[in-house]
Amino acid sequence: MSRKNKSAKLVLEDGSIFEGISIGAEISVEGEVVFSTGMVGYNQSLTDPSYCGQILVFAYPLIGNYGVPALRTGAQGVPLNFESKNIQVSGVVVSEASAEPSHYSAARSFSEWLNTEQVPGIAGIDTRRLIRLLREHGVMKGQILGEEMAEPIRDELKAHAPVKLVSPKDVVRYKGGPGAPRIALVDCGVKANILRILLAEGAEVIRLPWDYPFDGIEYDGLFLSNGPGDPKACTKTIAHLRRALSEPRPIFGICLGTQLMALAAGADTYKLKYGHRGQNQPAVETASGRCYITSQNHGYAVHEDSLPPDWEPWFLNGNDGTVEGIRSSVAPFRAVQFHPEGCPGPRDTQFLIEEFLQEAKAARDSI
Repeated sequence: MSRKNKSAKLVLEDGSIFEGISIGAEISVEGEVVFSTGMVGYNQSLTDPSYCGQILVFAYPLIGNYGVPALRTGAQGVPLNFESKNIQVSGVVVSEASAEPSHYSAARSFSEWLNTEQVPGIAGIDTRRLIRLLREHGVMKGQILGEEMAEPIRDELKAHAPVKLVSPKDVVRYKGGPGAPRIALVDCGVKANILRILLAEGAEVIRLPWDYPFDGIEYDGLFLSNGPGDPKACTKTIAHLRRALSEPRPIFGICLGTQLMALAAGADTYKLKYGHRGQNQPAVETASGRCYITSQNHGYAVHEDSLPPDWEPWFLNGNDGTVEGIRSSVAPFRAVQFHPEGCPGPRDTQFLIEEFLQEAKAARDSI
């Protein structure tokens, strides 16, 4: 049997089995099985650190038709066409994988990319039935197994504390333009486009490990990044944030950053049944009633009723009413559950990041 015809199967914790064809590395993996509704942007999705420890199912039936470009970096070494320098998911599940991509930027096929980065993938299964199962029963753990693959090695760190794997070990500094604000970015798995936007706006960025104390850092604004896993596992980050919330400097969070800010403020978080992942999630601003179509990738949310009296919901999800943003009524602290930077997806709300930078600049000028 040829390499590309080897069989593989996805086994869910409820005993469900989906049989298909192996399209990636010949290794077994275990992870949380989640799905995305995005029609494009698989290169960015697979390199999003928020997917660390998960097996990603694509709802769109054909993946890989425009291939995979070569990694390019821009200003100060930040990736231009990926959200990190490597694939972050544990495994990939698709209905069909294109073997012959067609795009001027394609340097390799989808399957070749998975093999190069030693990520297993499975194609030829009924992803519609799989996603319906996940929607009905909720997110489940699963395994990708092949003909000659051994049982997957359990990686408890990746399963329970993935932030440690995607956060930098040391402080990284990016130069800013003249007169630009200095931003301390807590990196719990930051997407590259967040860095691209901050640097394009001229900000000086101090990129901090997830558990780094802010006390000794001089900054004009604090930025809390996206990232994988249960926010309650980031106990050190939450402790540092509690101290930062006692100061008047602006704080802005995205995705996991929203949950961390809520926990630091005294609110509570919970796990969603199957999360919000895709590029077409409606987020409604509570004050204006305006709806924005947003890119999202999260499995946890903030309990609205647990918000302290001086905090309020800023955005709500148009589909299920869950909290999509929070803000303080007494200080410049705000966060959104969706991704204003998009990639993949719309950037209609990028102005929120730009407003934060203006607040940080004003805070610096007022000193």
